[in-house]
Formats: sequence, structure tokens, C-alpha cells
Amino acid sequence: MAKKRRSLDTVPGIAVKHRRQIAIGEKVPLELNDRERDLIVKHTFAGHDLTDRFRIVPSPGQPPSYRFTLDELDELTGYVAAEANHAKVKKLEKELHLLYARIAAVLESYTDEPGGSTH
Repeated sequence: MAKKRRSLDTVPGIAVKHRRQIAIGEKVPLELNDRERDLIVKHTFAGHDLTDRFRIVPSPGQPPSYRFTLDELDELTGYVAAEANHAKVKKLEKELHLLYARIAAVLESYTDEPGGSTH
């Protein structure tokens, strides 16, 4: 049984109108630029199970997109949020908070719960 993910409905700046129903374990795309990937890899404690996929080179002319299950995205948001909350450099803190909000918005736009809320 999948663990219960925390609700991000109350996170400022994240407005979710509709959640797309997906199968449990199905992966969803997350587009990250080079800086965002570096923030995750260099400044968080996210494990290789989450970060190794960042080594994949995107097709020419295509934005880098990585696929994660909702549980993986939930775990990733936790690492990013933890680092943002403990960052001593204001610029880094702000970048991490913005990255958290972006990942959280993707996470909250899907549901894999049977009969889950689709707003």
C-alpha cells in the first residue's frame, strides 16, 4: 500500500483546479532546467534513486523532462523543502522555495488514489 502523501492544497502560490487520475506507480513528467537539477543534486540529500535519472541527456531541441512516480515526487519535495528551510544563503533559500513550489504543483496536478479527488 502506498504511503499517504501530505496535502499541498494550502501551499501559497499553488492553485490546483483539476487532478488527472493516473494508475498507482505510473510516472509523470517533470521538466527541470540545468540550475534546478543542480539545486537538487548539489544542495539536497536526495538519494541516487531520485537523482540518477538527471544524467539522461535530452533529445536536441527538447526541454529536459524526467519521469517520477507521485511517491517519488513527494519524496523529492521533502528533500527540497528541508534544504530550503535550512539554507543559510537567502538567494539559495529563495531558489529552493520556488523549485519546491514548481514540483509541488506537478505533484498536486495528479492523483493515483482510487476515487481520488479530481476537484
